[in-house]
Amino acid sequence: MAAKSAFSSFPEMDFTKLFADFRMPGVDVNTLLSAQRRNMEALTNANRVAFEGMQAVAQRQAEILRQSMEEATKVASDLMTNGTPEQRIAKQTEIAKIAMEKALANMRELSEMMAKSNSEAVNLINQRMTESLDEVKKAIDTAAKK
Repeated sequence: MAAKSAFSSFPEMDFTKLFADFRMPGVDVNTLLSAQRRNMEALTNANRVAFEGMQAVAQRQAEILRQSMEEATKVASDLMTNGTPEQRIAKQTEIAKIAMEKALANMRELSEMMAKSNSEAVNLINQRMTESLDEVKKAIDTAAKK
């Protein structure tokens, strides 16, 4: 049986109880805890946005794979049709060109999806950081007035 880690109960801790007797002139512990709670909520939301973005990318990749397999099957049967070797080579060249263009378009689409998701997540964190700094400034101004 493994020894219990000192941090194993960390998520279960109630910080309001832990810091209930913590007193520091000009600092409202409840305000600090509330700010930290909002920070954690922002981080959770940013993680959710990033995760949903990755899910969307994975779904789109699966769609692209399915479409590619269907097209490959059709192309293979088309290439089996009668024709001169020159006609088949010309057809293969045209198919390769179309496949390359489509692959590049798909890569561009997927990278744009990922960039949008990352941007949304970073914007959530940036917004919260700005709010948090404003809260700290307000708390300092309030403490200075006392």
